[in-house]
Amino acid sequence: MSSDGYSVGAVAKIAKVTVRTLHHYDEIGLLSPAGRTRAGYRRYVDADLDRLQQILFYRELGFPLEEIAAILDDDSVSPSEHLRRQHRLLTDRIKHLQDLATAVEHAMEARRMGIQLTPEEKFEIFGEDYKEEWEQEAEQRWGDTEAWAESQRRAGSYTKADWQRIQTEMTALNTSLVEALTAGEPADGAVAMDLAEEHRQHICQNFYDCTYTIHRGLAGLYVSDPRWTTTYENLTPGLAQWLHDAILANADRHEA
Repeated sequence: MSSDGYSVGAVAKIAKVTVRTLHHYDEIGLLSPAGRTRAGYRRYVDADLDRLQQILFYRELGFPLEEIAAILDDDSVSPSEHLRRQHRLLTDRIKHLQDLATAVEHAMEARRMGIQLTPEEKFEIFGEDYKEEWEQEAEQRWGDTEAWAESQRRAGSYTKADWQRIQTEMTALNTSLVEALTAGEPADGAVAMDLAEEHRQHICQNFYDCTYTIHRGLAGLYVSDPRWTTTYENLTPGLAQWLHDAILANADRHEA
């Protein structure tokens, strides 16, 4: 900064705003520069630039200029409190944007499947943990298989009620899996194997013909892919490995 401060043009360039904007802020008393040249031109000092930064921050978040002035002119709020408030506002904005991004992902998935749902229904059905890239990865792995084609044909015809039923069935099955493991049922015992068969039948009835070979492959993912492992471990510790073993035991039982 020169000894007599910044010109309005220099400030406009630094802050990426127009000279007209700075003139308006001065006219309404929101940002009046600390000095003037002998010719009457505005000269801004570092404190003015700090205030301009605050103004632009609140403006970006949608605050009206009158409210910004009230916030910045409140002498009871310290600079540290301003920073804490800004951090909270930014955190809320980030969360909001993340929610919007998730809603768009779910909308894309529903549209691809031919499901006509409202945004609220999409959140309700797919849940907040679903990631569209999982579907894309599955298509890359199995997109040329009959099982994948059958899954897409069925999914494309499902209504909101169908997806809610499927979700309810899966939640009930997961609850039974957790209860069996918690009760100490061995993975190669009758209870565990029957639940593994129920798991396979759930896939057969709703998506595609899940053969025992395919079911073995899914079991492998449950312990080799951290995303699947985390899904089951979040239900109860040890469930991913237990379900894997139960699926293999069930396949052995039926193929023997």
